[in-house]
Amino acid sequence: MQTTITARHSEISEALREHALAVMERLGELAHRPVESTIVFDHEGLQATAELRLHASRGELLVARGEADDHRSALDRAEEKLRRQLDKVAPRSRRSRDAEPKIG
Repeated sequence: MQTTITARHSEISEALREHALAVMERLGELAHRPVESTIVFDHEGLQATAELRLHASRGELLVARGEADDHRSALDRAEEKLRRQLDKVAPRSRRSRDAEPKIG
């Protein structure tokens, strides 16, 4: 999955960039054949925002936005929202398969 990170009106650290990539990798594992993802960091007034967009192969586009005092917290809030969306659209067979204990 190709991930694009954009920072508007601010600079982001390399550590935040790596954390953002790790977040999208985790979320990409929950999606049905993810194609690409985009992370946009921005400042609106005094609030830092993070917007996550995940494009799945079936044409689904999931978008989540988080706001906080810093970009890392905003990213974590957006991750929670996107994870809830992925839980709703995940096929039932995958959810039940993941819940079964693995033998071996």
